[in-house]
Amino acid sequence: MTDMSDANRETAPHGTTWPLLATVDDPAALRAIDRARLPQLAAELRDFVLQSVSRTGGHLSSNLGTVELTIALHYVFDTPRDRLVWDVGHQSYPHKILTGRRERMATLRQLGGISGFPKRSESEHDAFGTAHSSTSISAALGMAVASRNKGENEGPNRRRHVAVIGDGAMTAGMAFEALNNAGVTPDIDLLVILNDNDMSISPPVGALNRYLARLLSGRFYSKARDLGRAVLQNVPPLFELAKRLEEHAKGMVVPGTLFEEFGFNYVGPIDGHDLDSLIPTLQNLRELRGPQFLHVVTRKGQGYKLAEADPVLYHGPGRFDPGQGIVKSTKPSRPTYTQVFSDWVCDMAEADERLVAITPAMREGSGLVEFEKRFPRRYFDVGIAEQHAVTFAAGIACEGLKPVVAIYSTFLQRGYDQLIHDVALQNLPVTFALDRAGLVGADGATHAGAYDFAYLRCVPNLVVYAPSDENECRQMLYSAFRHDGPAAVRYPRGAGTGAPVEKAFTEIPLGKAEVRRQGRRIAILAFGTMLAPALAAGEALDATVVNMRFVKPVDADLLAELAATHEAFVTVEEHVVMGGAGSAVAEAMATRRLVLPLLQLGLPDRFIDHGEQAQLLRLEGLDGAGIERSVRERFGE
Repeated sequence: MTDMSDANRETAPHGTTWPLLATVDDPAALRAIDRARLPQLAAELRDFVLQSVSRTGGHLSSNLGTVELTIALHYVFDTPRDRLVWDVGHQSYPHKILTGRRERMATLRQLGGISGFPKRSESEHDAFGTAHSSTSISAALGMAVASRNKGENEGPNRRRHVAVIGDGAMTAGMAFEALNNAGVTPDIDLLVILNDNDMSISPPVGALNRYLARLLSGRFYSKARDLGRAVLQNVPPLFELAKRLEEHAKGMVVPGTLFEEFGFNYVGPIDGHDLDSLIPTLQNLRELRGPQFLHVVTRKGQGYKLAEADPVLYHGPGRFDPGQGIVKSTKPSRPTYTQVFSDWVCDMAEADERLVAITPAMREGSGLVEFEKRFPRRYFDVGIAEQHAVTFAAGIACEGLKPVVAIYSTFLQRGYDQLIHDVALQNLPVTFALDRAGLVGADGATHAGAYDFAYLRCVPNLVVYAPSDENECRQMLYSAFRHDGPAAVRYPRGAGTGAPVEKAFTEIPLGKAEVRRQGRRIAILAFGTMLAPALAAGEALDATVVNMRFVKPVDADLLAELAATHEAFVTVEEHVVMGGAGSAVAEAMATRRLVLPLLQLGLPDRFIDHGEQAQLLRLEGLDGAGIERSVRERFGE
């Protein structure tokens, strides 16, 4: 027998570590298991998730919290015929494991492996590709309408549609837009499950709570309510009285009036870790027609004490020993760009009391933890509400304060209209600190900040900075804040080159690039963090290397000077070539009538999947050797 690695042994289809889980290769096999054995399956699945993520890295806390809910959903619903949509997808690992991908979990978020999020091309069980929040209700509603119009929602085998959304994602306006639409859409089979894993509105304890959840979800209650309405609707005063009594009576045991007003039948809250409550409730809801809303309370990190105690730390860890937990390295490490921003925003706030910091639900990821502690009245976490965040900042700027919006590159896409209409059009001094720019590694295509140069530089009044290292990032943040208008500073995930960060602020002249290496023939024009590999290529080629610094405005004067002494230009950016910084150079050359060969290097016109960040850059030819090779292929030795 061939020896297997630990990773392969753990995921073997007939292994002994998780004997019951090893028999489940698809939901049909799950539904064949005796219900009394499902708690055992849940325990094995939770342990498998823990062991698996500890070897690959990935999202942990949220996945540990949805084990029972995932089992119950696949046990009750006929997936994949019934559509199951996971909002964001941070909590989809148990779903992946139960839908035939258990053996591939060792490849999670690695090059050529499976995605950390639901992905339609990966499995028929992934009804909708997700990774950004608040899309699930809209998508599931669209599917429900399509099923209705195709005649698939009639008879005993009618198709059901389930959207699972977290309490954080419910802060987004899009979720409420979808609820508003769904509540008045006739003849649909739609169940929205609120996975409440952070706040506890009404703790689900005791047998009475379980009984009420089942009663409220059952056909008896639904039919009795509908019959009462039918009888009384012809007697308006009595009907109105009955309606009020019903709402008040339900309000005594459930906090669901809001969702009832949207047109949903609200049920809950119920314990999301109690299969004896979840399964009968879902079975009852499956038989009902129209929009249904189930409120489920779960706990992030459930079953792993360290994650329960610190779900934020265990939200998206790298590899770790489950027995020891995450151990912070004692080795000194280079500061990340996020840390550079964190230090700058606190220092800047000390120097200028007008500074206000805003983040759409990303305090830790955006580097605002320390700022919140030191400046609580000047800190605003607005929830997952990017559109609101941008216009909120615009309102603050109107009154003479200086807002800084800390937001990921991909998430600013969601506030694009507000960026144009509310900030740029009015030329308001809002600073956008764009984290996670360029390729982000394991999170893949959904989170890659590959389009910000293109979507930002076309907007009038907006200045776009591209720092090449940590110190330049700090000084550009300062310069952007000082700029009397909208400005964006765009920096990547992770650490930089290790450049020393100067405490003192130095304003960078607007639109001025700098020559970092004087060479001959070829001038390599590097944008942002592509400067380091460009310098490596420049040494090998004896080429001139320029730190362009600005995507908008481009230093056209320097381009004209270089054109007089060089044979060709090469632009390098960690961004799509189409419409990016290289295109800005081409436009500037056309305006100045500079006729020179131009090679544009960057990301191709396709989505780039997950993998290690440096590995992906190398594969796309954006390391030093790759740049050198591209230049030699185009211009010879």
